[in-house]
Amino acid sequence: MNILHIISSPRKGASASIQLANGIIAKLQAAHPGSNVAVHDLATHPFPHLEEAKLQSFFTPAENRTPEQQAAAKHSDDAIQEIKDADVIVIGAPLYNFGIPSTLKAWIDHIARAGITFRYTEKGPEGLITGKKVYVAMASGGIYSEGPSAGYDFVAPYLKAVLGFLGMTDVTVVRAEGLAIPGVQDTAVQKGLDSVHISA
Repeated sequence: MNILHIISSPRKGASASIQLANGIIAKLQAAHPGSNVAVHDLATHPFPHLEEAKLQSFFTPAENRTPEQQAAAKHSDDAIQEIKDADVIVIGAPLYNFGIPSTLKAWIDHIARAGITFRYTEKGPEGLITGKKVYVAMASGGIYSEGPSAGYDFVAPYLKAVLGFLGMTDVTVVRAEGLAIPGVQDTAVQKGLDSVHISA
């Protein structure tokens, strides 16, 4: 099994989303010995935000790209290849101001490519990245899975929607929540990890 770990938190060892994702990966490796893990840390190796040269390169056939456009498209091509090579994708997603970090959004902008990872058909859009299992390791200071703050969670719904649009419909959101709440914070990561059940 090939596992791709996408890190978006800049907090390194102090990050609950990284801790949770590492725990999920450990469970995957226990269930599937010999699995390979590739790590892409968006905090240390971020994708540039989209600008004109990149957008032009996306819509230009590879054989017709200028050297500048080839360089501009390389980030996207590499990111898409990482996804294609993976059987399981584990995405660390801390909730920042009710949404995902901008580094994670930039990554999504690079993997969402018309004609490459999705296409439009007479029956509507069709995702082209299929057969993948995705775990979203989500971390938040408050409780967003239920209760009065549930409507402020734009992480899980957005990631499920955009990944599903690209064909990755088997998405499990694992939450470490309440990390800023006394009496909850100390067990938040373990509680999230305990909810993950992986079969061999």
